[in-house]
Amino acid sequence: MASSYEKYQKRRLISSYFSVVLSVFLVLFLLGVLGLFVINSKKLSDDFKEQIPMSVYFKDVASDSVLKNFGKKLKESTFVKTDTFVSKETAASKHKDIIGEDFMQFLGFNPLQNSYDIHLKADYVVADSIKKIEQEFKQNKMISDIVYDKHLVDLVNDNIKKITFWILVITGFLALIAVLLINSSMRLSIYSNRFIIKTMQMVGATKSFIRKPFIWRSIKLGIIGAVLAIIAIVAVLFYIDSNFPKLNILEDKFMIGAVLLSVLFLGILISWFSTFFATQKFLNLRTDDLY
Repeated sequence: MASSYEKYQKRRLISSYFSVVLSVFLVLFLLGVLGLFVINSKKLSDDFKEQIPMSVYFKDVASDSVLKNFGKKLKESTFVKTDTFVSKETAASKHKDIIGEDFMQFLGFNPLQNSYDIHLKADYVVADSIKKIEQEFKQNKMISDIVYDKHLVDLVNDNIKKITFWILVITGFLALIAVLLINSSMRLSIYSNRFIIKTMQMVGATKSFIRKPFIWRSIKLGIIGAVLAIIAIVAVLFYIDSNFPKLNILEDKFMIGAVLLSVLFLGILISWFSTFFATQKFLNLRTDDLY
């Protein structure tokens, strides 16, 4: 009978430990992923901004030297990330592939123009900067037109500000939930040992002596949960890097290391904090209140 009871108590203890580790793991994993997202949010938004093209079209009278000089200036400019020259023949070939027929056969000539497809650096993909760049380009009299999606530029910049704000709000809210959830798990774990705590106190053990094994055990559980969260976060990082290599998400190793160390530190800190106050509560209770 006693053996059966001991087995029951052991299973109950293991179940309690598992729930603590699981709650620590889930909460810290979520916080870690959100932390990395906040850190890389600028990189993500910059990548999206730099995908917005600007097409500069030249008049038919523009000579090859004019086109080459313009290309050279683009290479030297600080605001251009990439530029590609698209000849009128190349543009015609692309249009033919898209529409499925050679439109020049019934027109008798190529109505398209030589152009440069330009992708600006993210810092310059804002309304004021693009307008200045557009005005600078228009000083070249050989340029006939400059085309880019002005509405998309405004939309992207407005939405990035809103998204960043709400991500910070959600992260703060989840951080609060994290503390409450881990604290609740730790308190339940200590609650199952409340009689042991009171018995030790009744035989003369000091509060610090009684707290020590419970705090150390909770810290170990917190470390296990944090390490599991770190492993899962690293797996997510490698998955994103393999599927979206352009983001270079593994490039900033210092910030990634800082986030992972923060996850480990939070696992230890919250576990210590929760256990300290949970044991303190039962140490201050009267024996009758334990029931």
